[in-house]
Amino acid sequence: MDSINKNQKEDNFENLFGDEAIEKIRTLAGKAGSCFFCTKIQTGRSFSSRPMAPEKIDDNANFWFLSANDSHKNKELEEDSAVQLLFQGSSYSDFLSVYGKAEISTDKTKIDELWDPIMKTWFTEGKDDPRITVIRIIPTEGYYWDTKHNILVGMAKRAYGAVVGETYDDSIEGKIIP
Repeated sequence: MDSINKNQKEDNFENLFGDEAIEKIRTLAGKAGSCFFCTKIQTGRSFSSRPMAPEKIDDNANFWFLSANDSHKNKELEEDSAVQLLFQGSSYSDFLSVYGKAEISTDKTKIDELWDPIMKTWFTEGKDDPRITVIRIIPTEGYYWDTKHNILVGMAKRAYGAVVGETYDDSIEGKIIP
């Protein structure tokens, strides 16, 4: 690897697969609580992005959102189901980028399961609002940036590195393949 990583004294790269990847996705996305939900992803073109909070992240790291059937997002997903979710859990760690495929449904059982009374802000007729849809994002791949230990250890290592003029930042990053 090139860049700052070549100055790193410790191994700071680890790809995660299967159950480890799923756990990392659930942990980092859970810490962030909300994300930028990106659609219309095409190389060399601008994409659409909006802040959203998943209502649930299940045991397979599928993300579940409630959305209006007349939203720009839903229209864009009907044309192309590819999405990217961008999470930031803190100013120094807990970063996650997830690519996936979206599925839209009107499953009333799932709406009941995901419903939160605050959603009435967007769905004024409550959980029976005819505009409500469920969006499930099935992750296909991702990338994470995190700390190996915790923010205090990371700060101590960075401070030490600044004093001795070497790179010690306690970071870890890698691909995620569920």
